[in-house]
Amino acid sequence: MSDELTPAERYAAARRRAAEQATALAPFRDMYDFQLDPFQVEACQALEAGKGVLVAAPTGSGKTIVGEFAVHLALTQGRKCFYTTPIKALSNQKYTDLVKRYGADRVGLLTGDNSINSDAPVVVMTTEVLRNMLYAGSEALRGLGYVVMDEVHYLSDRFRGAVWEEVIIHLPESVTLVSLSATVSNAEEFGDWLDTVRGDTEVIVSEHRPVPLWQHVLVGRRMYDLFEEKSQDGGQGTAARREVNPDLVRLARMENTRPTFGRDKRRGRNGMREADRERERRQRGRIWTPSRPEVIDRLDAEGLLPAITFIFSRAGCEAAVQQCLYAGLRLNDEAARARVRALVEQRTAGIPDEDLHVLGYFEWLEGLERGIAAHHAGMLPTFKEVVEELFVQGLVKAVFATETLALGINMPARSVVLEKLVKWNGEQHADITPGEYTQLTGRAGRRGIDVEGHAVVLWQRTTDPTALAGLAGTRTYPLRSSFKPSYNMAVNLVAQFGRHRSRELLETSFAQFQADRAVVGISRQVQRNEEGLAGYRASMTCHLGDFDEYAALRRRLKDRETELAKQGAAQRRAAAMAALEKLRPGDVIHVPTGKYAGLALVLDPGLAAGRTGGHRGYEAHDGPRPLVLTAERQVKRLATMDFPVPVEPLERMRVPKTFNPRSPQSRRDLASALRTKAGHHDVRRHRRDRSAAADDTEIASLRAAIRAHPCHGCADREDHARWAERYHRLLRDTRQLERRIEGRTNTIARTFDRICALLTELDYLREEQVTDDGRRLARLYGELDLLASECLREGVWEGLKPAELAACASALVYEARTADDALPPKLPTGAAKEALGEMVRIWGRLDALEEDHRISQTEGVGQREPDLGFAWAAYRWASGHGLDDVLREVDMPAGDFVRWCKQLIDVLGQIAQAAPEGGTVARNARRAVDGLRRGVVAYSSVG
Repeated sequence: MSDELTPAERYAAARRRAAEQATALAPFRDMYDFQLDPFQVEACQALEAGKGVLVAAPTGSGKTIVGEFAVHLALTQGRKCFYTTPIKALSNQKYTDLVKRYGADRVGLLTGDNSINSDAPVVVMTTEVLRNMLYAGSEALRGLGYVVMDEVHYLSDRFRGAVWEEVIIHLPESVTLVSLSATVSNAEEFGDWLDTVRGDTEVIVSEHRPVPLWQHVLVGRRMYDLFEEKSQDGGQGTAARREVNPDLVRLARMENTRPTFGRDKRRGRNGMREADRERERRQRGRIWTPSRPEVIDRLDAEGLLPAITFIFSRAGCEAAVQQCLYAGLRLNDEAARARVRALVEQRTAGIPDEDLHVLGYFEWLEGLERGIAAHHAGMLPTFKEVVEELFVQGLVKAVFATETLALGINMPARSVVLEKLVKWNGEQHADITPGEYTQLTGRAGRRGIDVEGHAVVLWQRTTDPTALAGLAGTRTYPLRSSFKPSYNMAVNLVAQFGRHRSRELLETSFAQFQADRAVVGISRQVQRNEEGLAGYRASMTCHLGDFDEYAALRRRLKDRETELAKQGAAQRRAAAMAALEKLRPGDVIHVPTGKYAGLALVLDPGLAAGRTGGHRGYEAHDGPRPLVLTAERQVKRLATMDFPVPVEPLERMRVPKTFNPRSPQSRRDLASALRTKAGHHDVRRHRRDRSAAADDTEIASLRAAIRAHPCHGCADREDHARWAERYHRLLRDTRQLERRIEGRTNTIARTFDRICALLTELDYLREEQVTDDGRRLARLYGELDLLASECLREGVWEGLKPAELAACASALVYEARTADDALPPKLPTGAAKEALGEMVRIWGRLDALEEDHRISQTEGVGQREPDLGFAWAAYRWASGHGLDDVLREVDMPAGDFVRWCKQLIDVLGQIAQAAPEGGTVARNARRAVDGLRRGVVAYSSVG
């Protein structure tokens, strides 16, 4: 090929190659045994040119290569790089990867419960740790050149997403930001915001999967392709048109119209041949949802293992493993079993023997030896990490996992199985979103190992192939900000920047950026409306005078007449209701209107529930509904609408005790007696009272003003009036749009102002100054930061023993997975119980204050009620009791127990730092940490 180039072209190519060799990218490329993809090269070149980058690419496409290049650049330039992740497991994994590449002396780790070599030039950390460092003005920020934010789309998370925006906004300008995201549909919008707050940012979007993904539906024993690809030559190719498999559509139709035997027979009589019915019955017999062991067996036979089966339930994951064991599934040979046992024994050697049984170790090991495991947040972290390691090594071939595994953990599989497309979202069972489907199925296909990946959905009776194709075909989802100011954020910002500058900073958030963009469309509509208003105003111009003024008089007259009409109607309804409430059985009345107008005998007054004589217990707002016998022998229950005017008894009659409303003879006799008794009454049509408008002085004045106005004599008056009405209607719509704009702009800043007002009332802030109490609040992070600060200020925890303090602090972090108010939680007695009660009382006072300042928890701001559900477990564990005793008493999975203990250790560390000097809280918080950090809670696989 080079022989065809001219000398000038060959010289230019040589210059390009020489220039490439002089870059930092060239030696970085040599560190990998595969070629970088174009999007990776483009992102790395932008980074080396000094730009920030946003890389949006599918799961498993290798976007972390760009983050690793930022690490390489930092080390080359003698600067620091912080690599942030959303969860500790990801931090641990990335730390291990970077240590292998650069050595333990150059890489550190900082999570809530681990600190290793924190002064290293490259530090992996959770995003919250970096946020706390920024607010504290940590010395570790000196020399920081690059920050990698892995899984940056996590800023959509409604509980923790705000932390990502805080970091992006507050990072020093000299730091280059590398944002790695899943494929989102509004990457350009997010990139525009990054460009605004971080400077020049290159947006690189790749939707190409390095390993193609095939979508399937498993129905009974048969695997169907979800899509059928058709091209003009009958083959498959890039020009093929994807359509939903017609076989699946037919199966769904058969399921939805599954007949009973009776229907089958009727269809037979209508001419359906016996052979057709028999074929349909046989086909229906093949439509069923295979069991979990059958699914794994089928995948094994098809060569589609290893596989991850997503089950949206922890108990379901554990049950799936047991079902596979009971079915006798064995996916490992003897050599693999021996390797599994050796690795497991090595990694769990530090766990005391007495805890192994409590943790379900032996059942877990049996599953691992057979190549089967569960993976969910309720497992001990060590157990989860062992499962991950064995899966990557190919020693575990079937994992049953909850959706938490889909978040960035490096556990790619050949196949992914989805049991159902519905999951519990904390409030209700909801369909999974296209974004969630993409995230889950993104695990299928191992780069460099598999030629293709496979996503398998199990057939359910409710499966809709077209809807499933829509899920599978929507590759992206929008990124939505969840940013909200908090109390801790407010005092930290005011301390660093003052209130005015803090307000400006918050207005640069992605949340406000998105709200302002939404306002753009409304603003354009307002502009169009204003053009229309100008046209209408010209059309309603009158040569005799100010028609706008004349139209305003007419509107005031109409509004006043409408108001009086409504008042009159309301008064008539009230009078009619009062009259109905006075009716008693035996009253003879005249029903004024409706289908049953005429004479009637009241059998039951039908008063509201709880009223004297009430019969059916109608709701009070329905009004009385009397049961009557009409002169035409009908027994009917009337409604208030049958009485537009008050009704008065004409006569009284005795209703026989033997009267049976269901007996025609009984009705006939009583109706005859009614006509005899009251037939002579001449009931005249009710005359409506004189209209209130006739005597209203305001209406008389307005009518006089209208007649006296010059425009009243205009020949085109009514034509002008129609244009004026259109003008007024459009003006009203425009004002509503303007109010919407006002409501959307400065929303974050207004919330910040309310928070500052509350903090000022509690003396955490004084204008631009942060008080001593405010500086204490600045060191407390978490949902209940203000509650913790108030407890410290009021000395609620003074004098508590370490275990008692642990019980109280647990209420600041623990939140039950499901709301269960059936039984009150068990609490330690004595001082701890009193302190917990005082914490709830303080929260009640804060809750009332928040209501006064219009700070709403429904908007993600404010203090939730402290949850005391973990207090007993924390107290027992910090007191030195065994794992078996503690878990049995609280009925909690070991993994959840460890996770809550680690979060409790984190908050106790904050309390120890923030507690006033000279008291007992700081010392006892540190002792409580020592009491909690033992046994299973102290196990760590990092290092």
